[in-house]
Amino acid sequence: MPDPYVPKEAITPGDGGAAALAIGEAESLERAPGAGPPDQVPPGKPRSLWSDAWHDLRRNPVFVVSALVIVFLVIIAIWPQLIATGNPYRADLAKAQAGAEPGHPFGFDTQGRDVYTRVVYGARASITVGVCATTGAALLGSLMGGLAGFFGGWWDTLLSRLADIFFGIPVILGGLVFLSVIVSSTVWPVVGFIVLLGWPQISRISRGAVVTAKQNDYVQAARALGASNGRMLLRHIAPNAVAPVIVVATIALGTYISLEATLSYLGAGLKPPTVSWGIDISAASTYIRNAPHMLLWPAGALSITVLAFIMLGDAVRDALDPKLR
Repeated sequence: MPDPYVPKEAITPGDGGAAALAIGEAESLERAPGAGPPDQVPPGKPRSLWSDAWHDLRRNPVFVVSALVIVFLVIIAIWPQLIATGNPYRADLAKAQAGAEPGHPFGFDTQGRDVYTRVVYGARASITVGVCATTGAALLGSLMGGLAGFFGGWWDTLLSRLADIFFGIPVILGGLVFLSVIVSSTVWPVVGFIVLLGWPQISRISRGAVVTAKQNDYVQAARALGASNGRMLLRHIAPNAVAPVIVVATIALGTYISLEATLSYLGAGLKPPTVSWGIDISAASTYIRNAPHMLLWPAGALSITVLAFIMLGDAVRDALDPKLR
């Protein structure tokens, strides 16, 4: 009977078959963990999902441009005096609907107020509404959807039917009805309304992500080792289910800014004396033939802001979704 042992040196790469496969497997086991293939430089430490996403985002020109625009908008929303030294409420009727002049590049509105100053100060209301509404909707939607996906059963049915009720409310009509009875001129009624109608969308995304994550082996292993529900949710499921929520929330932020402007245009959103792009667009729409600059500048600022957040959300989605790589 021939000796079944075959020296490793006798097997050439072209022989193939089970013997060559076994030799390759043995060599891989003999190498130290993390040593990498032979005759090659050991690779670096494997990147996590977040570090890998950040690595891709830094090289994405869409993300870089949109992020710079958003950082600029946030800065002028917090400190508008940096680029606009005027008073957005100061009016000079002698210059009503006048065009651009030195020191006033965007011209004046129907009350003689500087359009440039009002456009700069209008960023504060829009950014505040967008960020606060997105944060509130993301937190409430993640909580509701996460609990529904993790516990299932009657809890899942109850929260899903509750989300369906809010899905059935028309956004614009609901805003006209809900906000028309509120006389406050602050941003918080608008933020509360957007959160009220915005959380069901995020809750569905969160529920699906949690249902997928809790079926993974590491969650089942944690359950078998006696981990509590809270520990499994916070330590194992939430970190692996939060990526889709971040993507949807980032894209929704631009939509919420547009919704605020729409409601303000219809007279149900922010109210004077609050400086808002939607309010200025509404006031300028009647005079678009005689003074188009009153409408074009706040509408252009609104479009750039919404586009920047949507582009940022698209870039984040591409970086966090492994299927798109």
